Amino acid sequence: MAAERPSAGATAAENASGSPVRTEDDHSHKQQTKFAALLIGAVGVVYGDIGTSPLYAFREAMLAAGATTGGVSRPTVLGLLSLIIWALTIIVTLKYIVVLLRADNDGEGGTLSLMALAQRAMGRRTKTVFVLGIIGAALFYGDALITPAISILSAVEGLKLVHPATEHFILPLTIVIIFGIFVVQSRGTATVAKWFGPITLVWFVAMGIGGLLHISDDPGVFAALSPTYAVQFMLNHGLVGLVALGAVFLAVTGAEALYADLGHFGKKPIRIAWALIVFPALALNYLGQGAMVLADPSRLENPFFLLFPEWSLLPIVILATLATIIASQAVITGAFSLTRQAVQLRLLPRLEIRHTSVDQEGQIYMPQVNYLLMIGVILLVVLFGSSSKLATAYGIAVTGTMVVTACLAFIVVWRRWNWPLWAAVSAMAPFVIIDLVFFSANALKILEGGYVPIIFAAGIMLCMWTWVRGTKILTDKISQSEVSLDFLISKLRAKPPQRIPGLAIFLTADPDTAPSALLHSLKHYKVLHEKNAILTIRSATIPRVPDEDRVRIEIIDENFSTITLRFGYMEEPNIPRALVLCRKKGFKFDIMSTSFFLSRRSIKPSTRSGMPLWQDQLFIAMANSASDASGYFHLPTGRVVEIGAQISV
Repeated sequence: MAAERPSAGATAAENASGSPVRTEDDHSHKQQTKFAALLIGAVGVVYGDIGTSPLYAFREAMLAAGATTGGVSRPTVLGLLSLIIWALTIIVTLKYIVVLLRADNDGEGGTLSLMALAQRAMGRRTKTVFVLGIIGAALFYGDALITPAISILSAVEGLKLVHPATEHFILPLTIVIIFGIFVVQSRGTATVAKWFGPITLVWFVAMGIGGLLHISDDPGVFAALSPTYAVQFMLNHGLVGLVALGAVFLAVTGAEALYADLGHFGKKPIRIAWALIVFPALALNYLGQGAMVLADPSRLENPFFLLFPEWSLLPIVILATLATIIASQAVITGAFSLTRQAVQLRLLPRLEIRHTSVDQEGQIYMPQVNYLLMIGVILLVVLFGSSSKLATAYGIAVTGTMVVTACLAFIVVWRRWNWPLWAAVSAMAPFVIIDLVFFSANALKILEGGYVPIIFAAGIMLCMWTWVRGTKILTDKISQSEVSLDFLISKLRAKPPQRIPGLAIFLTADPDTAPSALLHSLKHYKVLHEKNAILTIRSATIPRVPDEDRVRIEIIDENFSTITLRFGYMEEPNIPRALVLCRKKGFKFDIMSTSFFLSRRSIKPSTRSGMPLWQDQLFIAMANSASDASGYFHLPTGRVVEIGAQISV
């Protein structure tokens, strides 16, 4: 019997038995609630970095153009404002919002995701794409160092306006805040993430109101919306204009987060948050700063905080500090995610990963990465001492990453979207040229501090290159000393060893050769399990592998099988959980009757290595710092047997 239609006054839909049923209105309400949460979350995480740029971007651009608190010229103010607004329009709106958000790798974004997508588009792993991906990833780490330093320092510097006597406490207080941010990372962001969006939303509203209060100081500032002022400024200022352009770029730092956080929030919330909240607030604030400075040049000392009435300065400084902490948290979390991707793509050794949320997979903590970043950020604050000096080091890492992103995106547009070459060049060349111009402008500041992110990125690239090269040399040497799996099995058939009950799983990188753990087990124990599986882990070039494609089993005989497990670069390689899927394919797996055999190799430098001795030593140090394989693959410690061996590289 069909369920009766619920009465109009019912508070919940009920079927004939009185049980509630889901209506379209309920579903629509839940979808709207979920979307609103994603929208606010995107405001907090995605736009946290770019949302703190008004603290210093306009001021630094004016100072770079030669302006002083004694007087400013109208063409300079309008020209720089025009450059800022059109940089936001072209780089953020057109390049990232319109184009790059379409170039998702199964819903995921970021430099390494784009690299994997470009490799799939090319149909093979090309050296050019690989090198571009490494450069982009390395430069992101440089950004992850400078963003917390300059953002928090610029916010705390607002205390000088509240009370001049606090100037001596700015540096110590900044260091304390930075130290606190990194210390609490081990607790995870799950408990505080829900505050990110609302606080940042209040921050954007406050920024917009602050700018709106002062636009009336000089309404003619709206002329900056015309790109002609930007063009005239660049034509009339020569080299000074290029230097100022490097400071203008500070307004768009954080744009990479749009793409990197694509998998967490999706395209629609990111786009709507930008169009309705972020871009209007930024534009109003920059226009307000410009109008105020035109009316009173003395306010160039700190045009952001001077937008607000004196009575509100302390709350705004506190709000700014909270906003910069959120921006720092976002970039730190991004560094964790990028490192996990690099490990999965075999660009770095296994590093310890701790999951800090039972609900959200992306919330992870990596102790080694965390404390290296903390030391680097604190050193930057101590060495530079002020946000103005740090601004000289900022920008070059971000512009470099943007150039790499544009180049990889061109490959995707051309080869994956199958655009004609002329169309792909026409679409992407303007972005590449603009990014290169900004990169050149920031390159002028290399000697003033821009060398810091370059040196750091070069160190990361060296580590990645060493790891990839050393791993290949190690794999080649191991393959030369190991015997064929087919040959070993034929020998065991001819002369069977004593059998013991249970399943033995031997982990190896090459399923065609007999794992050294198996050979040493036979040599020392002289027994073999009734069932044996040679297990190989493969990293896919997609973020997540569907369960139906996760496992591949090949039965060799009644005693031996080979198992291949595939994990995406955004996934946690949990072997026991993946092996449960083997049951659907007829392979019996019981964790309590299974032993996992791992090979633990002690690596020694060789005089006849394919690398210089210093690179051998670096590779060995990286290998020794790798986390334990049993923990990384989530193997139960009571079921793991590790057998050691020594090898030279």
